[in-house]
Amino acid sequence: MTSSTAAATKKRILSGAKPTADSLHLGNYIGAVRNWVDMQSQYDAVFFIPDLHAITVDFEPAELAKRTRVVAAQYIAAGIDPDKSIFFVQSHVPEHAQLAWALNCITGFGEASRMTQFKDKTQKSGADAATLGLFAYPTLMAADILLYQTDLVPVGEDQRQHLELTRNLAQRFNTRYGETFTVPEATILKTSAKIYDLQNPAAKMSKTGESPNGSIQLLEDPKLAAKRIKSAVTDAGTDIRFDREEKPGISNLLTIYSTLTGKTVAELEAEYQGKMYGHLKTDLAAVMVDFVTPLRNRTNELMADPAELDRLLAQGAERAREIASVTLARVYERMGFLPSLSLAGVR
Repeated sequence: MTSSTAAATKKRILSGAKPTADSLHLGNYIGAVRNWVDMQSQYDAVFFIPDLHAITVDFEPAELAKRTRVVAAQYIAAGIDPDKSIFFVQSHVPEHAQLAWALNCITGFGEASRMTQFKDKTQKSGADAATLGLFAYPTLMAADILLYQTDLVPVGEDQRQHLELTRNLAQRFNTRYGETFTVPEATILKTSAKIYDLQNPAAKMSKTGESPNGSIQLLEDPKLAAKRIKSAVTDAGTDIRFDREEKPGISNLLTIYSTLTGKTVAELEAEYQGKMYGHLKTDLAAVMVDFVTPLRNRTNELMADPAELDRLLAQGAERAREIASVTLARVYERMGFLPSLSLAGVR
């Protein structure tokens, strides 16, 4: 079987991560990036950086450009292979915005108004601060998915409603204008470990945590990462065991340790039986340094050669457009748009 035939027999999966921070944190890696790396061998994988989504809220242009490159570099450093996967920046493929407009025009205002994320953000920031872009965010997300005839979309609970809208729009378009889109399914990937704040193990690790010491930033000095592990909040008692209710701090450290080394939590519990919290922290700090250092070094190498990074992203965008342009041409034809002679060369 040829590689192209093998790819054709795989289901296509699509996922993206917004460029909204100067560095990914450990929770991002364990919750998303690691899964993306695994997906490359299991699926026909399409990964992208949704910078168009990033401008639905306040942003600084220079910061957006920098963060887009940083996110791209970190994903490649973490194992995303631009030769195995289609990896690109959303704004480099204009078909995303073009299809989003077509989908806007078959989406009911009431339907869009019921999206809970828009309502939540509006309540927090006020109606006057909400933009049309934020309101239409779910239809752009639908376009992201439908452009690539995606079979499977990994989603968390916060995105399930958006995926349901995507499915509804695909079915609506297919009914009105003829079979055009694959109707995507939600997929639950292998259980991802939840990583909690090192200073508040009741809250998920986040870039907006109460204390900067609560998260591990993958681009920070590895010595600082080790220091944050050693200063992580622990629990009453001295026994090292996994118990989210009674020992959330130690349980979090065991989860991180297990994820980065491949050892099971049970193996770690046995290894540290009779030892003190300090032993666990010291060993995990060393594991963290070993993990962060090569990823940080590779990211910095990519960032030091922006021309090569941009070449990889351009290569990904070209591959993406080979699929996206076919889908959009079919959509335009079925909606009754006249063919553009200037686009005659686009498949």
